[in-house]
Amino acid sequence: MTDTHEDGTAGDGAPAAPTTVRRIDVPESGELAQLAAVFEDLQYVLRCCEHLVTALGGPESGPVRVDADPALVEALWTGAVIGYVRCFSGRTKTLTKADLEKLELEGEVGDFHEMVLKLRDHYASRHVNPRESYSVGVAQSNDGTPRGVAIVSTPRPLVDETTVRLLGRVAYGLSGLVDARMKKSQNDVLGVAHDMTPAQLSALPIVHLADEPDAAGPADGQGPTTG
Repeated sequence: MTDTHEDGTAGDGAPAAPTTVRRIDVPESGELAQLAAVFEDLQYVLRCCEHLVTALGGPESGPVRVDADPALVEALWTGAVIGYVRCFSGRTKTLTKADLEKLELEGEVGDFHEMVLKLRDHYASRHVNPRESYSVGVAQSNDGTPRGVAIVSTPRPLVDETTVRLLGRVAYGLSGLVDARMKKSQNDVLGVAHDMTPAQLSALPIVHLADEPDAAGPADGQGPTTG
């Protein structure tokens, strides 16, 4: 346990992590909260892509054999596609197609983006099975009369590793873009707080932070630093 001095600093001289904060509801904080939500979605997409690369690119035999379970692959890819498209919500407009041009990635990123939008509708359909299509056939006997009915399923192909890696690169680039905007937005919120009097700040609702190490902010390497 780290000792804390009466002035609120830790025993090593670093400021002690806060256990409570004041919730501030202003346009600047709303923008920061939305950016944080999109950043987390992009991190989720990256994690899905990492697992997919392992599942699709791993050896099929040997001591480190990886079984590309179709159910696992579909679940990860569906999550990645839905999470990615959600970042471009027309309601919040946190990210737009114009942001893709700022990434300066090789290839037709805009066309790829449009394809992912269509895939979201396919995998999240409430009416169509995204895994297989079905047809019905009638079996004939030698004299041509019907002898039975068969249900024929045609599996749709699984996503390939190249497509997964491209989505991962796009999500990674967008994460850096959102990260930079979050840092600016944090400074904007801090500026609003500085314009408030201590009494006004004290009147804001208290939010108690959880005891987990990452409760006070994103973990190292997973998000922007707090301004």
